[in-house]
Amino acid sequence: MKKALLLAAPFFIMAPANAVEIQSMITDSVQLTVEGPAVQSTRIGSQYSVSGSNITVTTLGGLGTCSSSAAPGVTTGTYDIDTDGQAFTFSETAIVGDTPVTSQTALSSGQFASPNIYGETITSSGGTAGTLAGTLSPTGIPTVTAGGAGTTATGQRTIQLSVFQ
Repeated sequence: MKKALLLAAPFFIMAPANAVEIQSMITDSVQLTVEGPAVQSTRIGSQYSVSGSNITVTTLGGLGTCSSSAAPGVTTGTYDIDTDGQAFTFSETAIVGDTPVTSQTALSSGQFASPNIYGETITSSGGTAGTLAGTLSPTGIPTVTAGGAGTTATGQRTIQLSVFQ
């Protein structure tokens, strides 16, 4: 018996090893998104400038008093030509800035009813779900139904089979 085991030992060592791995993965998903409203607004500040040559200033114009609830007004100036009959230049520019606003209107149906708008503004309306829908079915085919503006719907099915031997 001992001799038979000694003779069979090399066959066990030289026999090929078999490894078996089977993997299966099925993933179904539906993603529905409704965009929210957004307002990005930057106030424009007030500016005043005057320049010229051969000009006499009687009263210099400028910006009036500003407050936290009102933009400043522009005060007018009075100017005269310094030397009659001579060439002159004159330029006066005023930009009245935005009136400060301290609150934003509440959302109504996912949108701003009347957003505060300043001199530089980017607005995005909120989406409307409308008929937006998605379903997963036993057949494995996701279905999506388009919604209103500002919505996205994505259906996805992933099947992976891996056999290693």
